[in-house]
Amino acid sequence: MAQISAIEWTDATWNPVTGCTKISPGCKNCYAERLALRLKEMGNPRYKNGFRVTLHPDQLDLPLRWSKPKMIFVNSMSDLFHESVPADYIRKVFEMMVKADRHIFQVLTKRAERLAKLAPDLPWPSHIWQGVSIENQAYTKRVVCLQKVPAAVRFLSVEPLLGPIPSLPLDGIHWVIVGGESGPRHRPIKPEWVREIRRQCLAARVSFFFKQWGGRTPKSGGRVLDGQTWDQMPATVVALF
Repeated sequence: MAQISAIEWTDATWNPVTGCTKISPGCKNCYAERLALRLKEMGNPRYKNGFRVTLHPDQLDLPLRWSKPKMIFVNSMSDLFHESVPADYIRKVFEMMVKADRHIFQVLTKRAERLAKLAPDLPWPSHIWQGVSIENQAYTKRVVCLQKVPAAVRFLSVEPLLGPIPSLPLDGIHWVIVGGESGPRHRPIKPEWVREIRRQCLAARVSFFFKQWGGRTPKSGGRVLDGQTWDQMPATVVALF
């Protein structure tokens, strides 16, 4: 339930939960759903439930088995704060992350309200980063919930970017990832949308990471924005590794 990741901003993925449900436009062409259904058809026992939310408690201690420090994307195939994931199980995931403090854990959710509700009862050491996903201006309300979370690094995944975001709340935010959609039904991204977010990040001194233009495959459009790649990371990466 873990693997070396091709995602540019992380090293590996760890999935103590799989499966999810759609809650906003960014979910329409979910890559994780496509992959989960393919794995089910291939007979992978981890995906016998397809894309229904499924807990995998036998995978909880996996990060402790990795001796080399990594940046780990938590639940690339789910959402840890999904309403079907019990709060006690979320706490167990966090307890394991606390123990495996050689790694940086990158937790990402669209369930920002539940995150804000549970955050006071969760541990937040400096190697646990928390982010929320947003896709257009209408969903920047998730950032307000994230700003209440006492994580050392709070980040935004603006992917897939589906429209302009002229006013991105950046107070207390340390890192912004932007990317276009990939897959057979990918929706287009406009360069001016990306440039506007980059402008806001540079003005606010927030690290900016441009992941991809998107297309039929993640690599289709490349990663170059105005003649260069943008791979900025939070300053704490240097301190923790």
